[in-house]
Amino acid sequence: MMASSYERELRAVLAGSPDGVRAVTRSCTELERARAMQVVQRPFLVVRAAGSGMDGSGDLLALRGDLCFPIEVKTRAEKKVYLSGQKEEQLHSMKEIGEKCQLMPLYAHRLKGVRGDSWRIFRVETSTLKGRLAALARRIPTLPLTRTGKPHLDWDQGLPLHQFLGIVCRNSEDTGLSKLVKDALAIETQTESTIEVEIETNPMPAWMERFHS
Repeated sequence: MMASSYERELRAVLAGSPDGVRAVTRSCTELERARAMQVVQRPFLVVRAAGSGMDGSGDLLALRGDLCFPIEVKTRAEKKVYLSGQKEEQLHSMKEIGEKCQLMPLYAHRLKGVRGDSWRIFRVETSTLKGRLAALARRIPTLPLTRTGKPHLDWDQGLPLHQFLGIVCRNSEDTGLSKLVKDALAIETQTESTIEVEIETNPMPAWMERFHS
Protein backbone atom coordinates (compact mmCIF):
# COMPACT_ATOMS: atom_id res chain seq x y z
CA MET A 1 0.00 0.00 0.00
CA MET A 2 1.19 3.51 -0.74
CA ALA A 3 1.16 6.32 1.82
CA SER A 4 -1.99 7.76 0.23
CA SER A 5 -3.74 4.42 0.83
CA TYR A 6 -2.92 4.63 4.53
CA GLU A 7 -4.24 8.19 4.54
CA ARG A 8 -7.49 6.87 3.07
CA GLU A 9 -7.56 4.19 5.76
CA LEU A 10 -7.33 6.81 8.52
CA ARG A 11 -9.75 9.10 6.71
CA ALA A 12 -12.39 6.34 6.56
CA VAL A 13 -12.05 5.77 10.31
CA LEU A 14 -12.30 9.45 11.27
CA ALA A 15 -15.25 9.90 8.91
CA GLY A 16 -17.14 7.25 10.89
CA SER A 17 -17.27 4.49 8.28
CA PRO A 18 -18.22 1.23 10.10
CA ASP A 19 -16.32 -0.78 7.49
CA GLY A 20 -13.32 1.49 7.90
CA VAL A 21 -13.30 1.05 11.68
CA ARG A 22 -13.73 -2.72 11.39
CA ALA A 23 -10.83 -2.90 8.93
CA VAL A 24 -8.32 -1.25 11.28
CA THR A 25 -9.58 -3.06 14.40
CA ARG A 26 -9.82 -6.54 12.89
CA SER A 27 -7.15 -7.95 15.22
CA CYS A 28 -8.06 -5.75 18.22
CA THR A 29 -9.91 -6.80 21.35
CA GLU A 30 -13.67 -6.33 21.65
CA LEU A 31 -13.17 -3.44 24.07
CA GLU A 32 -10.71 -1.69 21.74
CA ARG A 33 -13.11 -2.13 18.83
CA ALA A 34 -16.03 -0.79 20.89
CA ARG A 35 -14.07 2.34 21.78
CA ALA A 36 -13.10 2.93 18.15
CA MET A 37 -16.70 2.40 17.01
CA GLN A 38 -17.80 5.49 18.96
CA VAL A 39 -16.67 7.56 15.97
CA VAL A 40 -19.54 6.08 13.94
CA GLN A 41 -21.97 8.08 16.11
CA ARG A 42 -19.79 11.21 16.21
CA PRO A 43 -17.88 11.34 12.91
CA PHE A 44 -15.57 14.04 11.59
CA LEU A 45 -15.65 15.82 8.27
CA VAL A 46 -12.26 14.82 6.86
CA VAL A 47 -10.67 16.52 3.87
CA ARG A 48 -7.32 15.85 2.27
CA ALA A 49 -5.04 18.87 2.33
CA ALA A 50 -3.68 20.07 -0.99
CA GLY A 51 0.05 20.22 -1.64
CA SER A 52 2.88 18.75 0.41
CA GLY A 53 1.70 19.93 3.82
CA MET A 54 4.51 22.48 4.02
CA ASP A 55 1.92 25.17 4.77
CA GLY A 56 1.16 23.54 8.12
CA SER A 57 -2.12 21.94 7.09
CA GLY A 58 -0.78 18.38 7.27
CA ASP A 59 -2.10 15.57 5.06
CA LEU A 60 -5.66 15.55 6.44
CA LEU A 61 -7.93 18.05 8.15
CA ALA A 62 -10.54 16.61 10.55
CA LEU A 63 -13.38 18.92 11.65
CA ARG A 64 -16.37 18.53 13.97
CA GLY A 65 -18.11 21.16 16.08
CA ASP A 66 -15.46 22.98 18.08
CA LEU A 67 -12.71 20.50 17.15
CA CYS A 68 -10.29 20.86 14.25
CA PHE A 69 -7.16 18.76 13.78
CA PRO A 70 -4.57 19.19 11.02
CA ILE A 71 -3.07 15.68 10.78
CA GLU A 72 0.27 14.63 9.32
CA VAL A 73 0.34 10.91 8.47
CA LYS A 74 3.53 8.87 8.74
CA THR A 75 3.75 5.19 7.82
CA ARG A 76 6.89 3.22 8.62
CA ALA A 77 8.13 -0.27 9.37
CA GLU A 78 10.27 1.25 12.15
CA LYS A 79 8.94 2.43 15.49
CA LYS A 80 10.97 5.63 15.49
CA VAL A 81 10.76 8.39 12.88
CA TYR A 82 13.25 11.25 13.04
CA LEU A 83 12.14 14.59 11.67
CA SER A 84 14.92 16.32 9.75
CA GLY A 85 15.15 18.38 6.58
CA GLN A 86 11.75 18.74 4.93
CA LYS A 87 10.03 16.77 7.71
CA GLU A 88 11.41 19.21 10.28
CA GLU A 89 10.15 22.14 8.20
CA GLN A 90 6.70 20.51 8.12
CA LEU A 91 6.75 20.25 11.91
CA HIS A 92 7.67 23.92 12.30
CA SER A 93 4.89 24.92 9.88
CA MET A 94 2.32 22.86 11.78
CA LYS A 95 3.43 24.36 15.08
CA GLU A 96 3.19 27.88 13.63
CA ILE A 97 -0.33 27.25 12.28
CA GLY A 98 -1.36 25.73 15.60
CA GLU A 99 -0.14 28.79 17.52
CA LYS A 100 -1.74 31.32 15.16
CA CYS A 101 -5.09 29.58 14.74
CA GLN A 102 -5.41 27.97 18.19
CA LEU A 103 -5.48 24.50 16.66
CA MET A 104 -4.07 21.17 17.80
CA PRO A 105 -1.92 19.71 15.00
CA LEU A 106 -1.52 15.94 15.22
CA TYR A 107 0.81 13.27 13.89
CA ALA A 108 -0.69 9.86 13.10
CA HIS A 109 2.02 7.18 13.04
CA ARG A 110 1.10 3.84 11.50
CA LEU A 111 3.45 0.94 12.18
CA LYS A 112 3.55 -1.73 9.48
CA GLY A 113 3.36 -5.42 10.28
CA VAL A 114 1.90 -5.19 13.78
CA ARG A 115 -1.25 -6.85 15.10
CA GLY A 116 -3.90 -4.94 17.00
CA ASP A 117 -4.16 -1.15 16.81
CA SER A 118 -1.33 -0.13 14.47
CA TRP A 119 -1.95 3.65 14.73
CA ARG A 120 -0.49 5.99 17.34
CA ILE A 121 -1.43 9.65 17.82
CA PHE A 122 0.81 12.52 18.96
CA ARG A 123 0.12 16.23 19.22
CA VAL A 124 2.39 19.11 18.33
CA GLU A 125 3.17 21.23 21.39
CA THR A 126 1.42 24.63 21.22
CA SER A 127 0.57 27.29 23.80
CA THR A 128 -2.64 28.91 22.52
CA LEU A 129 -5.22 26.13 22.95
CA LYS A 130 -8.53 27.05 24.56
CA GLY A 131 -11.79 25.37 25.58
CA ARG A 132 -12.28 21.76 24.57
CA LEU A 133 -8.92 21.50 22.82
CA ALA A 134 -7.09 22.68 25.92
CA ALA A 135 -8.85 19.99 27.97
CA LEU A 136 -8.05 17.30 25.39
CA ALA A 137 -4.40 18.32 25.26
CA ARG A 138 -3.84 16.88 28.74
CA ARG A 139 -4.73 13.41 27.49
CA ILE A 140 -2.84 13.35 24.18
CA PRO A 141 0.95 12.94 24.33
CA THR A 142 3.25 15.43 22.62
CA LEU A 143 6.06 14.38 20.31
CA PRO A 144 8.82 12.90 22.48
CA LEU A 145 12.29 14.45 22.35
CA THR A 146 15.57 12.90 21.27
CA ARG A 147 18.68 13.12 23.44
CA THR A 148 19.53 16.35 21.65
CA GLY A 149 16.08 17.80 22.39
CA LYS A 150 14.51 17.41 18.94
CA PRO A 151 10.90 16.21 18.54
CA HIS A 152 10.47 12.84 16.82
CA LEU A 153 7.97 9.98 16.60
CA ASP A 154 8.27 6.95 18.86
CA TRP A 155 5.39 4.55 18.24
CA ASP A 156 5.66 3.07 21.74
CA GLN A 157 5.03 6.47 23.34
CA GLY A 158 1.97 7.42 21.27
CA LEU A 159 -1.74 7.24 22.10
CA PRO A 160 -3.45 4.25 20.42
CA LEU A 161 -6.03 5.35 17.86
CA HIS A 162 -8.91 3.54 19.58
CA GLN A 163 -8.15 5.44 22.80
CA PHE A 164 -7.95 8.73 20.91
CA LEU A 165 -11.36 8.05 19.37
CA GLY A 166 -12.77 7.13 22.76
CA ILE A 167 -11.60 10.50 24.11
CA VAL A 168 -12.72 12.80 21.29
CA CYS A 169 -16.00 10.99 20.52
CA ARG A 170 -17.30 10.61 24.06
CA ASN A 171 -20.46 12.53 24.91
CA SER A 172 -20.07 15.20 27.58
CA GLU A 173 -22.56 13.40 29.82
CA ASP A 174 -20.83 10.06 29.29
CA THR A 175 -18.93 8.70 32.27
CA GLY A 176 -16.37 7.07 30.02
CA LEU A 177 -17.64 3.54 30.56
CA SER A 178 -18.46 1.44 27.53
CA LYS A 179 -22.08 0.44 26.97
CA LEU A 180 -21.17 -3.16 27.77
CA VAL A 181 -19.81 -2.15 31.17
CA LYS A 182 -22.77 0.17 31.83
CA ASP A 183 -25.26 -2.58 30.99
CA ALA A 184 -23.41 -5.03 33.22
CA LEU A 185 -23.45 -2.57 36.11
CA ALA A 186 -27.15 -1.92 35.59
CA ILE A 187 -27.91 -5.65 35.75
CA GLU A 188 -25.82 -5.98 38.93
CA THR A 189 -27.66 -3.10 40.58
CA GLN A 190 -31.08 -4.51 39.68
CA THR A 191 -30.12 -7.94 41.02
CA GLU A 192 -28.92 -6.50 44.31
CA SER A 193 -32.12 -4.48 44.73
CA THR A 194 -34.25 -7.56 44.11
CA ILE A 195 -32.36 -9.54 46.74
CA GLU A 196 -32.82 -6.76 49.28
CA VAL A 197 -36.57 -6.63 48.66
CA GLU A 198 -36.86 -10.39 49.08
CA ILE A 199 -35.01 -10.28 52.39
CA GLU A 200 -37.18 -7.47 53.70
CA THR A 201 -40.43 -9.28 52.82
CA ASN A 202 -39.47 -12.58 54.49
CA PRO A 203 -41.71 -13.20 57.58
CA MET A 204 -40.02 -13.17 61.00
CA PRO A 205 -39.67 -16.65 62.57
CA ALA A 206 -42.11 -17.31 65.43
CA TRP A 207 -39.37 -17.94 68.02
CA MET A 208 -37.94 -14.43 67.39
CA GLU A 209 -41.27 -12.69 68.01
CA ARG A 210 -40.84 -13.17 71.81
CA PHE A 211 -37.89 -10.78 71.78
CA HIS A 212 -39.95 -8.05 70.13
CA SER A 213 -43.02 -8.28 72.40
